[in-house]
Amino acid sequence: MRDCLSSASLRPASAADEAFLLAVYSSTRAGELDAVGWDDNQKRLFIKMQFDAQRRCYPDGDNSIIMVDERAAGRILVSRSDSEILLVDISLLPEYRNAGIGTGLIQELLREAAVAGKPVRLHVLNSNPAVKLYERLEFVRIGSDGTYLEMLWTPVATRSCSTFS
Repeated sequence: MRDCLSSASLRPASAADEAFLLAVYSSTRAGELDAVGWDDNQKRLFIKMQFDAQRRCYPDGDNSIIMVDERAAGRILVSRSDSEILLVDISLLPEYRNAGIGTGLIQELLREAAVAGKPVRLHVLNSNPAVKLYERLEFVRIGSDGTYLEMLWTPVATRSCSTFS
């Protein structure tokens, strides 16, 4: 699976991708929901509610399907403003995880941000293994609500000296 990065591409998500997007989102929350003791119907309802809320909060975000060898492998949702880039979600189906695909796509986003001179912000579940990836990519923790971390990456030219100490 390590060779997948070279064949990864993006295409805009469409209404026809709804079931796939929900399945990808659900696959990222499975471990978290196993711990709450809900039945399958409660889990499905919760996932659907959270999925719909995310879509409502970022209606103008760039919602793309991550393609690997012409197969849908995941999704990336990015919201851009004049002042920053918000990585709302990057999710891969389990069989595509840990292959460098997400890392490569995030690095592309960071290159875009560096050219534009904008920071990249994201929120991630405290227990998500992706926290280590974000830290390797030089995101720093700037806040937490106890469940989610807020992390920020800034272009080198705009980092303060304290970032490097």
